Amino acid sequence: MEAFPVINMEKLNGEERAATMEKIRDACENWGFFELVNHGISIEQMDAVERSTKGHYKKCMEQRFKELVAAKALEGVETEIKDMDWESTFFLRHLPASNVSDFPDLDHEYKKVMKDFASKLEKLAEELLDLLCENLGLEKGYLKKAFHGSKGPNFGTKVSNYPPCPKPDLVKGLRAHTDAGGIILLFQDDTVSGLQLLKDGRWVDVPPMRHSIVVNLGDQIEVITNGKYKSVLHRVVTQTVGTRMSIASFYNPGNDAVIYPATALLEKEAADKKDQVYPKFVFDDYMKLYAGLKFQAKEPRFEAMKKFEVGPIATA
Repeated sequence: MEAFPVINMEKLNGEERAATMEKIRDACENWGFFELVNHGISIEQMDAVERSTKGHYKKCMEQRFKELVAAKALEGVETEIKDMDWESTFFLRHLPASNVSDFPDLDHEYKKVMKDFASKLEKLAEELLDLLCENLGLEKGYLKKAFHGSKGPNFGTKVSNYPPCPKPDLVKGLRAHTDAGGIILLFQDDTVSGLQLLKDGRWVDVPPMRHSIVVNLGDQIEVITNGKYKSVLHRVVTQTVGTRMSIASFYNPGNDAVIYPATALLEKEAADKKDQVYPKFVFDDYMKLYAGLKFQAKEPRFEAMKKFEVGPIATA
């Protein structure tokens, strides 16, 4: 199997720009994932985020996980558990309004570090959306505008730790799913692995790389591109040794954003006799459906959204 796609963003500024854009296109069409190096977020900032996240877990969450989950969840279990994940997690919302003040156990330094990191990731997400637009032949800013709604995008960070598991064959760190939203930027542990994606019927490891950012595409990108780019099933497998850190930031459409295949792509595909495959819907309606069906196939979700269609798509 070919190597996992790694994109050196510095090469976008020189003679290798065309080749680098082609690597991004291939990753979006054939993987749904890629890994960024030289992405513009400093090593010092990433080290501060990692230090604070691991420190907070040890201080505030590790013991709770041991008492509530680790001590009880696998008692007497002999077959794989299908209704839980072996993870300790919390979710920070940044846009349209922050919820960081709702977490009293996050110290001032950690809140500051995460706020600064999130602002960098927000800019990086928007830069990546424009690179996708360029490859798709859409006008610059199209995807950002499509996500905007009336109050701007939803942007938040899921901070997860995946503790060691004594019986990794019996429970996943996170069960297989596609992400509901737009574009996801992940800062993951570089010493403890576990993230896998499904490619050509096989589970492939997403390689841990120091100071990289892993990018994957969500269901809304699949809809807007009319399936040219696809969201991909991924999961986290448990390990017997080491706690895996995962900081996943989701740049998603606003709640009232109307999502549908881009007209310019439909016009191009009409010439190739390819039909519109995906419906037109309000993002919040999709999220309500997704909440109960996250760990099931995405195709029935797309089909179900046809009942919520908000009107025809103009193609002229």
